[in-house]
Amino acid sequence: MTTTSTRRPTTSAMIASFVEEGQETVSAPFGHALANLAEERPDIVGLSADLAKYTDMHIFAKAHPDRFYQMGMAEQLLLGAAAGMAEVGLVPFASTYSVFATRRAYDFLCLDIAEPGLNVNVVGALPGLTSGYGPSHQATEDVAILRGIPGLTIVDPCDAVDIEQAVPALAAHEGPTYMRLLRGKVPKVLHDYDYRFELGRASLLRPGNDTLLISTGLQTMRALSAAQDLERDNIDVAVLHVPTIKPLDIDTITRECAQDRLVLTIENHSVVGGLGEAVASALAFNGSPRAIRPVALPDEFLAAGALPTLHDRYGLSTERVVEAVRSGLA
Repeated sequence: MTTTSTRRPTTSAMIASFVEEGQETVSAPFGHALANLAEERPDIVGLSADLAKYTDMHIFAKAHPDRFYQMGMAEQLLLGAAAGMAEVGLVPFASTYSVFATRRAYDFLCLDIAEPGLNVNVVGALPGLTSGYGPSHQATEDVAILRGIPGLTIVDPCDAVDIEQAVPALAAHEGPTYMRLLRGKVPKVLHDYDYRFELGRASLLRPGNDTLLISTGLQTMRALSAAQDLERDNIDVAVLHVPTIKPLDIDTITRECAQDRLVLTIENHSVVGGLGEAVASALAFNGSPRAIRPVALPDEFLAAGALPTLHDRYGLSTERVVEAVRSGLA
């Protein structure tokens, strides 16, 4: 008698990377940038909630074991301890998953860190749809949760270049910050665009007369790829990268939106409370009648599965961004 068995798919097959084919990558840019910064600044310390390996904090821990603190699976304790360290003059970088930093430890971030204006840098991995493990790990609403905290700076870097340059800028900034982390093998794209990260400033990566894509985080990669694809059909697309969601660079956004062209916001976040709403409200408050089309995750709990499939299903893939531009122009 013969028997057959069904082989279960491995995790790597089910949960794939968001890196596109052929993209240059850098391994653990956050961990290396923080370790390098600590060589120059003895006040830098690193903390993790039992997730150092999965937030690239293990690079820092190996380089500076005397300045790394493993707090265990207790995110409230993680942020409370980071606040105490900042009170005595240290500059902590506290890393965990975005869902835990925002949903589970919100009160500690708000009252222990932000209310006294402490220089604590919270680093959240797996932001938006960068995990295929379903709603428990998908921080699709983290920016919406945190935008209301007074004085909190929110950064959503595009790639390894952004992360490497953002780390020292965040450490030098007086006050609390939250950075959405891309971890592991992170694409490197901005070095081709004469780019330099500046806290609180948006950057026009490419001009264009037909459409303006206002993007943040990893979706800036997709915006750039979509612009290149559309160029082949003589559709001229500008890309404005907004690495700092709060405070928002209202002046640059208002200036770019003054031109007569289609405007879309592109983000790896829920359509509720993220970049799109921030841009729309900023324009409305400044008296601009500009209509904005959001390309964002839907207002729902998302499915589990392989990231390329999910990104296409929920509108984050380059192909879906191209479709959104064509639809808007039509």
